Amino acid sequence: NIWKEKCMDIKEIFMDKIRGFEKISFKQYQKDIGGDVDLSQEYDIIKLPQRATEKSSGYDFFSVCDFQLNPGEEIKLPTGIKIYMQDDEELLIFPRSSVGFKYNVKINNTIGKIDADYYNNEDNEGHVWIKFTNTGNKIWEVKHGEAIAQGSFYKYLKADNDIPKNKERKGGLGSTN
Repeated sequence: NIWKEKCMDIKEIFMDKIRGFEKISFKQYQKDIGGDVDLSQEYDIIKLPQRATEKSSGYDFFSVCDFQLNPGEEIKLPTGIKIYMQDDEELLIFPRSSVGFKYNVKINNTIGKIDADYYNNEDNEGHVWIKFTNTGNKIWEVKHGEAIAQGSFYKYLKADNDIPKNKERKGGLGSTN
């Protein structure tokens, strides 16, 4: 029994990753956020997305900072997260239901769409950012570590005789034109 358990542990270590979340490197985080401010404490406590309950379909994304978003304002937030998945999958990001319902806060591109080849791209390691606009009439106040959005993985289908315009991604947001 002990040998069988050890083999299972080793198998899990070397198993291929299927889909999930990782922190971007500290170097990339510092580059993306910019400035001369030491971001190591902020970086160290970045939380990986997780489901809130056993039957939740979405993985909550958490704020890396405290902020207030006043009515009519927008904010572009880093997550410190990159996402890996299978080649025929995507992750769609939505505002949390309570955020849209209570504050009328929206994600600027309506739905965030992360493709499999965004992961570890040469431009930004696949760092996911989320941009929000407050179209309501109440201030949306968020503390570090609070859930701000949720993402769900989806399989997608390809059309017959599908020939992509580009063979591979060469950068981050907007790089495929």
